[in-house]
Amino acid sequence: MTDTGGSSLRPSERPPLSPFTKYGPLALMCVALLALLALAATGGGDGSDVVAAPESTTVANGRSDDAYANLPDGVEVFARARAEGRAGDIDWGERCDTSTGKVKLPLWPQPDCFKPFEGENGGVTETGVDEESIKVVVYLPQKDDPVLKFIYAQIGNNDTPDQSFATFEGFVEIFNRYYETYGRKVQLIRYDATGPISDPTAATADAETIARDIRPFFVIGGPNLTNAFADTLARNQIACIGCTPPQPAAWYDERSPYVWDVARNADQASQQVGEYIGRRLAGRPAVFAGDAAMHTRERVFGYVHVVSSDSSQELEDRFTAMLRDEYDTEFATIQTYGLPTELAGSGKDIITRLKEAGVTTVLFTGDPLGPQTLTRIATQQEYFPEWVLGQTVLVDTAVFSRTYDQRQWAHAFGPSGLFARTAPSAAGAGFLYEWYFDEPPPARGVALIIGPLQVIFGAVQGVGPNLTHERFRAAIFAAPIIPSTSVTPQVSFGNHGYFPVTDYSAVDDFTEVWWDADAVGPDEIGNEGRGLWRYVSGGKRWLPGELPDEAPNVFDPEGSVLIYDEPPAGAELPAYEPLR
Repeated sequence: MTDTGGSSLRPSERPPLSPFTKYGPLALMCVALLALLALAATGGGDGSDVVAAPESTTVANGRSDDAYANLPDGVEVFARARAEGRAGDIDWGERCDTSTGKVKLPLWPQPDCFKPFEGENGGVTETGVDEESIKVVVYLPQKDDPVLKFIYAQIGNNDTPDQSFATFEGFVEIFNRYYETYGRKVQLIRYDATGPISDPTAATADAETIARDIRPFFVIGGPNLTNAFADTLARNQIACIGCTPPQPAAWYDERSPYVWDVARNADQASQQVGEYIGRRLAGRPAVFAGDAAMHTRERVFGYVHVVSSDSSQELEDRFTAMLRDEYDTEFATIQTYGLPTELAGSGKDIITRLKEAGVTTVLFTGDPLGPQTLTRIATQQEYFPEWVLGQTVLVDTAVFSRTYDQRQWAHAFGPSGLFARTAPSAAGAGFLYEWYFDEPPPARGVALIIGPLQVIFGAVQGVGPNLTHERFRAAIFAAPIIPSTSVTPQVSFGNHGYFPVTDYSAVDDFTEVWWDADAVGPDEIGNEGRGLWRYVSGGKRWLPGELPDEAPNVFDPEGSVLIYDEPPAGAELPAYEPLR
């Protein structure tokens, strides 16, 4: 256990937070995450340094074999009909592959086949739902939003709102064709923001306008630098997904069934990072540090994290308590910052305090721009520790990691919520779009689009004709857990024993990565260069509680993967002709 006594535990009292400081950096990551998630998973490769992957990399311990035992009236799924010997008596239609019971989409995971619906669907069952349509609003930020322009400039994403909405329309056309929506079609409605995504007043006004004038069933996206948008929609009983900065798990529960997410929430990520530190690193020497003198020393941990919301202190307290109580581990010093731009001034003090506290291992939780400054200053001060990924988004992408000081980042590793990459010509959201339309999607940030739509369409299939928000929640909580592969995460919602609080976020698991500063290949947006993340054991993924209590297998290329040229075992995509 490290010494936490004295003034080194944290910097002096923080200044009052401006609204942008409260909600900025982690929300920036959330915005950019969804824009890059598919690119990160499907960046191109040259076929080098790949290994065979296990067919299943996490085990859905909470999965029930009778997950479809109690389907609502008017709903039938192939898996149940087959188990009961009735599948051959049903006409599943041309969209169903009856050899597998899955929909004929080259998409992983493939949706289950649901029986085509006939009859009356009940008409109006909920706000935004009538006999023919399900209204879904797509929130689009201002074209010249200063924050988005800044973050997109870092990743080379120049998608316009028009391109994004056109891509939404394309995926909805595909999903309306293949998913069972009980006589209704998802109707997209475009909403253009009236203010920047950092303005809570404009966010509240936009949400009120949507709830009052459009009255949809669901909203996709929002001004992610404030939770005012999601709060206002929830008060008006309108559901949204990907519409808020990361929040503690209980926050979602309090707004149920109206706020949903794709990525892990803040508590879930902290739980998994804590397990990684406690089981992989604590009590062992800092053998991966850049300073050879640290290799024989037991790790001394320092924590650098962003203050991103009013809940940041609460999250820090719970995280440090978990490490102390469950793993007998404490931080020698805790350093914080609000915006990556302020690190030009405060970064020197942060690195100095880490050195003075004898830190061998820096846990970084923050935005993808912060390490640019911190690693540069660390090298200037001739300080070369281990760098461990905390609750970060996009820090574990090559497009950002190449911008960090490589003498430092050559010693970076840790848990990642992303997943091993596959060549975009072989799999992914862009692959699906081009398969159907014979042309690339108008927008590059395809995961911003397909991820939320998969959640919405998938749940609607399980709800049946009587579509309401309460039934949407019941269906998505009762749905079978989707096990992971090395190139896709495990997905579940509800209570399956993985997390202590009800889960309103899709991704359950994580993988282990390390930065190979010498590897050459394309980053997530196709730029060739030096430096790539390696995925340990072919991208094997771990659920909470499953990580072995042993030293990490990092900085050893054997068994690791950079990019798969083709989907690995367990994630193969069948070949189908599109139904147009």
